[in-house]
Amino acid sequence: MLHLRIIVPTDRSAEVLDLLSRDPAATHVIVLPGAARTPPGDVVLCDVAREGADEVLDALQALGVHRSGAVVGDGVDVTLSAAADRAIDAAPGHGTDAVVWEEVAQKTGEETQLSATYLLLITLATIIAGIAVLLDQPILIIGAMVVGPEFGPLAALSVALMRWRPSVIRRSLLALGVGFLVAVVVTVLATWALTAAGLINESMLLAERPITDFIWRPDALSWVVGFLAGVAGMLAVTSNKSGSLVGVLISVTTVPAAANAAVALAYGVFEEAVGSAVQLLINVCAIVLAGVLTLLIQRLWWHRVTVRRPTPPARRMPAVLSPRTASRRPEATNASDPAAFRP
Repeated sequence: MLHLRIIVPTDRSAEVLDLLSRDPAATHVIVLPGAARTPPGDVVLCDVAREGADEVLDALQALGVHRSGAVVGDGVDVTLSAAADRAIDAAPGHGTDAVVWEEVAQKTGEETQLSATYLLLITLATIIAGIAVLLDQPILIIGAMVVGPEFGPLAALSVALMRWRPSVIRRSLLALGVGFLVAVVVTVLATWALTAAGLINESMLLAERPITDFIWRPDALSWVVGFLAGVAGMLAVTSNKSGSLVGVLISVTTVPAAANAAVALAYGVFEEAVGSAVQLLINVCAIVLAGVLTLLIQRLWWHRVTVRRPTPPARRMPAVLSPRTASRRPEATNASDPAAFRP
């Protein structure tokens, strides 16, 4: 489930409560009149089944709650509640299949920042992969794939293209372009430095490398693997399956291709550098295309699931009292009276 903390102006609380009362996916509704200070207003807490969370968030935004107040969501790991079970049963589909679009957009949007940490990670991964292709070592290749942070901008680019967010598209392309450029340049310099130190040499690049030779020889299977990895990666992002994402990172030849191109450039082996660059481009395009198509299919399929859900009658919820009104109300003496628990 998803836990929502909603701050809403006091005069708009009734609208929010009416919205939550009509949605069977929402439960555990708690109202704290006048509890919010910045921004001022009432605080409404509730839990929402992931299957219906996207509709609730869209409805809250349609009310303008995010402009005059705030909506904050957190995942709920443990829930022991019959009311929660009823909400999950009433919501359409399965929670593992549900896509909370705002969650996905914010999660992937954070990966588009061209930060020092991002540049350092992609550079280190490329240098490690450069040494790996020279040594023809698959273990180092796998390690470089896991360290590389490039799937974040690729996923963000897919989401931004599907939802058409030009600003996120620009940031994603900038992170990818600058990131790989910096990584290649630094790897070229590192290759020259290691060569001068006598640790590596050009003959290692020109020698037979049966394990890593595929990196600069793209073929039809390169596109197939990249496309399948893009589908799996997007499913891992939308369903919070981080374990699956690790497998995706290991299956795509992005950082290794950039590393092979850098090493080949350092030694002047331009044919291999071009082949590696083509391999990188194929994988990037395949992942993004697969990501966009996966998201489109998920949206269309989930739309068909949600339109079949009947609209239940509204549940009765107590009116929200402002602190001033609540102070005028006679003190409740019955412990079962909800007013006894109001501030």
